[in-house]
Amino acid sequence: MPWREMSVMEQRREFVRLAMQEGANRRELCRRFGIHPSTAYKWLARWRADQDVADQPRRPLGSPRRTASALEQRVVAVRDAHPAWGARKIARCLRREDVSPPAVSTVHQILRRSDRIKAPLGGAAASQRFEMPAPNMLWQMDFKGWIRLGNDAQCHPLTVVDDHSRYDVALQACADQRGETVRDRLEMTFRHYGLPDAFFVDNGTPWGDPSGARWTRFEVWLLKLGIGVIHSRPYHPQGRGKNERFHRTLKAEVLALRCFRDLAETQRAFDAWREVYNFERPHEALDQEVPASRYRPSRRPLPDRLPEPEYDTDEIIRTVPATKAYISFKGRSWKVPQAFCGERLAIRPTSDGTYGVFFAAYQVATIDLTDGKSVGHVSEQVSAMSPV
Repeated sequence: MPWREMSVMEQRREFVRLAMQEGANRRELCRRFGIHPSTAYKWLARWRADQDVADQPRRPLGSPRRTASALEQRVVAVRDAHPAWGARKIARCLRREDVSPPAVSTVHQILRRSDRIKAPLGGAAASQRFEMPAPNMLWQMDFKGWIRLGNDAQCHPLTVVDDHSRYDVALQACADQRGETVRDRLEMTFRHYGLPDAFFVDNGTPWGDPSGARWTRFEVWLLKLGIGVIHSRPYHPQGRGKNERFHRTLKAEVLALRCFRDLAETQRAFDAWREVYNFERPHEALDQEVPASRYRPSRRPLPDRLPEPEYDTDEIIRTVPATKAYISFKGRSWKVPQAFCGERLAIRPTSDGTYGVFFAAYQVATIDLTDGKSVGHVSEQVSAMSPV
């Protein structure tokens, strides 16, 4: 077998056997095998002691600074009693028991060594991302926290970011967060970039309702345009990570240590920076490409007139009064969401004694003829409606 095909261990054993032969020239063997003499004599000593010539582990036999075994066992015991607790909570618990705990990082390492902490599948949770496969499938929309202007007025920056490309389709300096204000700004955006398939928003004003009701007038307007609305989980802003990250960048690169006189000056600054962000600033999540490299305007234009839902001629249709959120059915009045005042709704049977109340293809409430209890509101989920 050629020399280059021999394993390292085979070479070492052959060297030792040759070096142990009577009359062997060990220095010459060292030169031929490419081995330092001190290493060769170390291997020979191990061979005489009936030890292998493999590399010995470099881990020290003892660690005088290692946490005492009893303390490690106590850390593990607290973890087993409270599996959801992390290193900080465990250290605090030990301190309350008059036990001097090791550093929090050491407690964390103890939990890892004892297999009480497992690395999440697929890597750390913070690196997990979702991304739509094409532009305009989902836009993330939110208000950044308001800022005080030089004229003592407030500015509420409205931000809209395309999920696929991170392209900023709208950055508007608004005087308030009313639905009419957002609608006006979005109509201008829709004229430039077309309509998205859906918006991803939180549960705040104007796309959400503080009362917990699912439907708002703003959302009804979007539904008429064929735009879906997806609400994030309450108190989980990380779900809208792209928009939150955009806000951090906006604060660092535009708003930090600057004071604008009025909304007009703020909007000029937003417009100048928005061009840099979309066309010049490399984005780490895009392999250092710019958002404009991945964005294309939507093929769905903003219609000249707002579409209205269409229903079959044989369906039961009711128009909700403009001032009262009730419809009449089977000789009784039934409550519907306030957002549909003035809108036409369809009543469709779903099961024995139960009917669905629909706005186009969206079920907005349920009529249950078997339940005589009344309800005072419509929750975020489809509610069982009762006569009033």
